[in-house]
This record gives sequence, structure tokens and C-alpha cells, in this order.
Amino acid sequence: MSDDDALDLEDGDSVNLDSAPKKMSGLRALLPNLLKFVAIGLGALIFIVTVSAITYNILSKGGRSQTSGVAAETDPYVGRRPQYASFTSIGQVRTRTIDPTPYAVVVDVVLQYDQNDKNAQTELTGRLNELRDFVRSFFNSKTASDLQPDKELRIKQEILEALNTRILDSSKVRQVLFTQLDVMEM
Repeated sequence: MSDDDALDLEDGDSVNLDSAPKKMSGLRALLPNLLKFVAIGLGALIFIVTVSAITYNILSKGGRSQTSGVAAETDPYVGRRPQYASFTSIGQVRTRTIDPTPYAVVVDVVLQYDQNDKNAQTELTGRLNELRDFVRSFFNSKTASDLQPDKELRIKQEILEALNTRILDSSKVRQVLFTQLDVMEM
């Protein structure tokens, strides 16, 4: 046999020793790339699940605490406005403004309170003279420019806060309405 002849180990089949390491090196080169893609996929899956869980917790728990309690009366998204009972016994009050040349003010105030509040009607009736005096002195301390129609919401809010903090004890006024608010030069 010469050096150029192939080795015949089994039944005359020749084995090429150079081809076996090439197949193994192809699998070895493919395995790290395959593991890299599997790791990237698992990392992406873990990231997506984590972000989804955090988002769900924020939306479910955070949203509940932000909307808990009574909705604001001025909230434009409240579907149904609450109905209130009205206290109209104050009647029409006439007074003057604090201006150097006073203006005459004629106002008729309606106070609204919760329908379920059984003590409100009794307390408001019991404090009727205080309420009339409060309305008279409130408008008596304002100027004609303070009583302009564009400032009416602010006036109502001031009256509401003053009634609930200084005059009423157990009941709360929920809304102040004017059936008449006339400011006339004298």
C-alpha cells in the first residue's frame, strides 16, 4: 500500500477523516446562535409580562383610589346630577353695596341641601334670621363690580363656603342659587 491509498477498515468502505470535524464544527457554530435567539426570546417574554403586570396593577389599583369618594359637583363627566331639596324661606333681601355711590342690590337666594338630610330643613328654619342677616351683610360688603354677572359663580362659592363653615353646624348646603340678583344704580 502506498501513502496515497485510503485506509480500508470495514469491508472496503473508505472513511474520509477530514469530513467528520467539519460537521461537528457546523453544529458547534449553530448551537451558540440558537441559544442566543432562545435567550433573547425569553428575555423579551419576561419583559412583556413584567410591563403588562405593572400596567395592570397601576390601572386597577391606582384608578380605584383616584375615583373613590363622592364625585365633584362641577365634574362634567358625572352622568346623572343629584337632586337636592330646596330651602326658599330666606325670601327677597334688599341692601346696598359698599361703593362710594351705593348701588341697590335685590337678591333672592335659594339654598339646596341633600334630600336625605332630615336635620337640614329644621336647622335652616331655626337659623332663618341669621341667614337673612348673613345674605344682607354679604352683599352689603361687596362693590357693584364684584356683583357683575361674570363673577356669579365665585359669589355662589363664597356664600356656600361661609354658610357651611360659619353658620350651619350639622347640615351642609350643597348648592346656592339666585332666583333674582339685581344690582341697580341709585
